[in-house]
Amino acid sequence: MAGTATSTPFSSDLLIDGRLVTGEGFVEPILNPATGETLISIAEASTDQVTAAIQAADRAFSGWARTTPQQRSALLLKIADAIEQGADHLARLESLNCGKPLHLARQDDLNAAVDVFRFFAGAVRCQTGQLAGEYLPGFTSMVRRDPIGVVASIAPWNYPLMMAAWKIAPALAAGNTVVFKPSEHTPLSILSLAPVLAELLPPGVINIISGGGESVGSHLVSHPKVRMVSLTGDIVTGQKILQAAAKSVKRTHLELGGKAPVIVCNDADLKAVVEGVRTWGYYNAGQDCTAACRIYAQAGIHDRLVAELGEAVSSLRFARKRDADNEIGPLISARQRDRVASFVERALGQPHIERITGAAVHSGPGFYYQPTLLAGCKQTDEIVQREVFGPVVTVTRFDELSQAVDWANDSEYGLASSIWTQNLDKAMQVAARLQYGCTWINSHFLVLSEMPHGGLKRSGYGKDLSSDSLEDYSVVRHIMARHGQLTD
Repeated sequence: MAGTATSTPFSSDLLIDGRLVTGEGFVEPILNPATGETLISIAEASTDQVTAAIQAADRAFSGWARTTPQQRSALLLKIADAIEQGADHLARLESLNCGKPLHLARQDDLNAAVDVFRFFAGAVRCQTGQLAGEYLPGFTSMVRRDPIGVVASIAPWNYPLMMAAWKIAPALAAGNTVVFKPSEHTPLSILSLAPVLAELLPPGVINIISGGGESVGSHLVSHPKVRMVSLTGDIVTGQKILQAAAKSVKRTHLELGGKAPVIVCNDADLKAVVEGVRTWGYYNAGQDCTAACRIYAQAGIHDRLVAELGEAVSSLRFARKRDADNEIGPLISARQRDRVASFVERALGQPHIERITGAAVHSGPGFYYQPTLLAGCKQTDEIVQREVFGPVVTVTRFDELSQAVDWANDSEYGLASSIWTQNLDKAMQVAARLQYGCTWINSHFLVLSEMPHGGLKRSGYGKDLSSDSLEDYSVVRHIMARHGQLTD
């Protein structure tokens, strides 16, 4: 379990225009989800402080936009080094603030954040585009890719520092300045990094303000000086941001959740499927928009899969006293735990749905919910259609593969999916038909800095990671020069 607050110092200052300042707004208690105890209370930014952060970013933009890719790359590498050097402390903060096992925060979250900054440090120096040339006689055309301006970035609570890296690194690499708002539930790691960012970057290039969506977030996204809003969050929040952005025609970059289908064919490697879903269906207590949470199992393998997966899921370790013994942590809050519990309760009210394992709130301290597997689910069930965002996986039986593909696509989400079969030709045909930003074959959840991550449909648009993200954080411009008369 996550440790106590007494062993880890906390930073609570915001970063505005290169200075560390105390928030002047509502004071938010920051909880340890593993115990329910308050770690620290942090004052969010006032409206005036949000405005000051945006103005600082706007002032810094012209200078930062004129820096070379090499200069920006060097600073991103220094940020990566700083995160790596402070990884043990930052992982401790992630563990305390999110409740996730410390060894997983250190191994996964911190290494991923470092890699993202290093990737974009290289990618910004290797951009490609259309050749300059004479596409009209007497004129030379060239294409520039320039920064957009002030980017407002809003991150979720499931991977606080890693999501900060996903948003800050490409925006800065492309030459933008940033006002970054972490979730009001999980600001500790990025606030701890704020003094380092203040030392490395010119004032105003990166500003960090904490606070709630209705208070801090709404003012941030509606400010006319903000040229782009980048959000990872739920659909409702994304809709609010779109409405606000429409008034000033801001760019938006939205990743709005998912409900990943996992199609398991009769010829799949059953052991690999069970191991994969046990890991990636419940990783981070299922608080991941790519979680392998919606299984479609073909009739010939269905019963064995349910039996073996149920046994595997029931062995998942959580709420143990020794951190290294834990495989998953708690949910982020009592509200989220109760929300997950209500989904499961309604599902079990359907006579056709069978509880295989779990389906109960943990009896001890913290916001834990038992890893849950439900079978007999139908395509029209709420538990199949809506994102639960907790340690809950459903199984639906299918006969024909075309039926499973249709069901997989019959969702408002379109972020991630997987197909499990030993027939590669079949897998490639299904992958081509699935309406998801990513489809894994005989695996799930593998995310790489070099590959784009983003969704379709109501899962949003725009790509995180990869060189495609640099394109999202920049604008294409055409420059055309008329030739003069050639003279000796």
